[in-house]
Amino acid sequence: MCRSIHQLHNFEPPATPDEIQAAALQYVRKIAGTARPSQANQAVFDEAVAAVAAATAELLANLVTNAPPRNREEEAVKARARAEKRYAS
Repeated sequence: MCRSIHQLHNFEPPATPDEIQAAALQYVRKIAGTARPSQANQAVFDEAVAAVAAATAELLANLVTNAPPRNREEEAVKARARAEKRYAS
C-alpha cells in the first residue's frame, strides 16, 4: 500500500474529513497510476475519490474496538524514531 496513507482508526481526536479525503486521493492515485488524470478522465477520477472517501468514512464510523484511543503526537514520535533507525547511515 502507499506509504503516505496512514492508519485513521482509533485516534483521539478522530480522523477529520480532510484526512479521509487525502487518504482516498492517495489510494485512487496509486490505483490509477497517475497523480494527475487527463481531462478526459478527471470526472471519473473525482467520482472514484468521492466514493472511496465515503466508504472510508462509513468504515471508520462503524469499526468497533476495545483498545484505548491512540494519541497522534505519540504515534508521530514513534514513527520518526522508526524512520531514524531505518535511514541511519
